[in-house]
Amino acid sequence: MDQNKYMLGVDIGTTSTKAVLYRETGDILAQSSQGYDMQTPDIRTAEQSPEDIYQAVRYVIRETVKESKIGTEHLSFISFSSAMHSLIAMDEDNKAITPCITWADNRSSHWTNKIKNEWNGHDIYLRTGTPIHPMSPLSKITWLEQEHPEIAGKTMKYIGIKEYVFYQFFGEYVMDYSLGSATGMMNLENLDWDEGALEVTGISTDKLPRLVPTTASFTNCHPEIAKDLGIAPDMKFIIGASDGVLSNIGVNAVKEGDVAITIGTSGAIRTVIPKPRTDQKGRIFCYALTENHWVIGGPVNNGGMVLRWIRDELAASEVETAKRLNIDAYEVLTAIAKQVEPGSNGLLFHPFLAGERAPLWNANVRGSFIGLTLNHKKEHMVRAALEGVIFNLYTVFLALVEVMNAPVKSIKATGGFSKSELWRQMMADIFDQDVIVPKSYESSCLGACLLGLYAEEKIDSFDMVEDLIGFTHQHDPNPENALIYQELMPMFINISRSLEQEYEQIAAYQERRSLENKKHENRSE
Repeated sequence: MDQNKYMLGVDIGTTSTKAVLYRETGDILAQSSQGYDMQTPDIRTAEQSPEDIYQAVRYVIRETVKESKIGTEHLSFISFSSAMHSLIAMDEDNKAITPCITWADNRSSHWTNKIKNEWNGHDIYLRTGTPIHPMSPLSKITWLEQEHPEIAGKTMKYIGIKEYVFYQFFGEYVMDYSLGSATGMMNLENLDWDEGALEVTGISTDKLPRLVPTTASFTNCHPEIAKDLGIAPDMKFIIGASDGVLSNIGVNAVKEGDVAITIGTSGAIRTVIPKPRTDQKGRIFCYALTENHWVIGGPVNNGGMVLRWIRDELAASEVETAKRLNIDAYEVLTAIAKQVEPGSNGLLFHPFLAGERAPLWNANVRGSFIGLTLNHKKEHMVRAALEGVIFNLYTVFLALVEVMNAPVKSIKATGGFSKSELWRQMMADIFDQDVIVPKSYESSCLGACLLGLYAEEKIDSFDMVEDLIGFTHQHDPNPENALIYQELMPMFINISRSLEQEYEQIAAYQERRSLENKKHENRSE
């Protein structure tokens, strides 16, 4: 690899788009990011403007190239990472007729249940690798086709946000295998659109983009756009993959037995295997990375957002005091939780404040404190909430271990939670495994660039990432704490499985009340 050659990784995320320029040897030269809003007018809707995101992509590329001051001839390629499960309907004039409907949108939940319970959903999952859930384009397209003929009738193509960006650059609709495998409609064996899935949605393959490998490259960027971005007109764009699978490369969790765990707003746990495999119990996903690298794992809805809720609803006065003393609010929360012994004196918190994806795949599950007594104080509730997020991730880990053929060798933990020493140690104790926190290098952008080097045959494996990434923390499990958590874990799992019927009833009640309140507000106006 050439010290004087550069590579640009672009990560199109849910809250912002980032670009990072690296030397081919891994050093960061320049970076830029641009945020955008999500519209959530009610509890089921989560949409964004595709045009805002496209302009953010252009902005971060332009700014990063400008800041770096490198000659365009020294930039080898631009490679992409993208959030999964988004859906945009495009008309025959190639204009978006819907906003970008994100993974967090739940409006297709009725059709999800139908697919799951009446339309052979489990068989579709076993072939496609995406659990049946409102997040997936399989469910979203079915919902639009069934309930919104005014949109479906005008739709020429159903695409996601990266396909929207690539269409603006290149004038064609292409989707990489990685994002294709996250639609719930791509057959993992033949790497083509799955006939059974399309039958459920009611559409044909001509309404979907052309599927290509994650290593596919494009060089015919629109000349005016290339000029605006400050790049050579024949610049090579590597289509790349999804943010989830690329971050495994970016944190050096690529070898068999390496497990990556991320907790940001939401969370995920993933490992790489050499061939696609699905789970007979339908708990985990299987997404493509390359022909020899497949990522299995599970996303959870409830990560850092649970901590934010605890901060706002249970510790507002402490946080207010901390602000005045210029102390970070989250440090205050962990200080409160530290006052309590592991296990929170038998208080369990199920962190399903936003429904849940893995391992339950049920948008209607709800959060709860269970085991409250007069002896419990606020600090027990704060600690139980932190423990509950890790307990839930551990239940996904158990499913993962069942499908993996190799023993777990390492756990690499990243995301906002890794700043908290208490939370890191809690993970080591609950998982009863050593936990390593790699240095943060914008893992999805780095993963995209390493995939670009692989596509360009400048590397023949992802092992080189080991030389690029050190670690900032390592935690060994405390045996006494691990024993406490091993006793509580079966209770945590059994309670959430036992309440299935009650979750559905509570969710139905809440939805009915929400509609009644909305009607009442409309009448008042």
